[in-house]
Amino acid sequence: MKASLKQAWRGTKQKGPILLRRAQVDEGTTDQRLLDTSGEAEWVHSDPWRVLRIQAEFVEGFGALAELGPAISVFGSARTRPGDPYYAVAEEVGKQLVAADFAVITGGGPGVMEAANKGASEAGGVSVGLGIELPFEAGLNAWVDIGINFRYFFARKTMFLKYSQGFIVLPGGMGTFDELFEALTLRQTGKVTSFPIVLIGTDYWVGLIDWLRDSVAATGKINPEDLDMLQLTDDIGEAVQAMVDARRVRS
Repeated sequence: MKASLKQAWRGTKQKGPILLRRAQVDEGTTDQRLLDTSGEAEWVHSDPWRVLRIQAEFVEGFGALAELGPAISVFGSARTRPGDPYYAVAEEVGKQLVAADFAVITGGGPGVMEAANKGASEAGGVSVGLGIELPFEAGLNAWVDIGINFRYFFARKTMFLKYSQGFIVLPGGMGTFDELFEALTLRQTGKVTSFPIVLIGTDYWVGLIDWLRDSVAATGKINPEDLDMLQLTDDIGEAVQAMVDARRVRS
């Protein structure tokens, strides 16, 4: 082996599947850092360690919800206060879903989420909250019977879609829009099937429907039939029946 090649190998280190050379070679080993109780803790904030945290969130979520049974996710604004008409609507949605033999999943926060969890819990059903670490919300609401708090939005979103058979969406803001359009995209691309999406609150949502039809579909950005993925109503019973009908189709 030539001297230059020997020198190159001396500046080479294999860390599992990762190859490091020259200035990228670090001192010590992974085992050493694991067993050494002293030293810097900065390594726990690195991207490889985050992968394990992400994996743990999926494992916890799958384990907690694997035996949940048929469930519907209810979305809406965290800023909806008791006394707001939509708070009462969300509470009734939770009750009627339980009467139709569904568990109720929400984001676990206040407002519409709290109301739907309350309705489900008081009706004797399973009330699930999938929370997210945020700087402006303090944990899960008191009506959550099964709660999981996530660090990562994408792990949480997977749980909503994997364990829900449909979405009921009440008036909300950015987080509500995010979940709504994610579900629409997954339906449009065939990633989820027999998955009803019902918007409750005609006055609130009709402007969005009009824009999707008159601006987005009219200019060819979506197909006109894509709008059929959305059902708009003010009738709670109609929204719940859409979930029941979809369950019947799946079975």
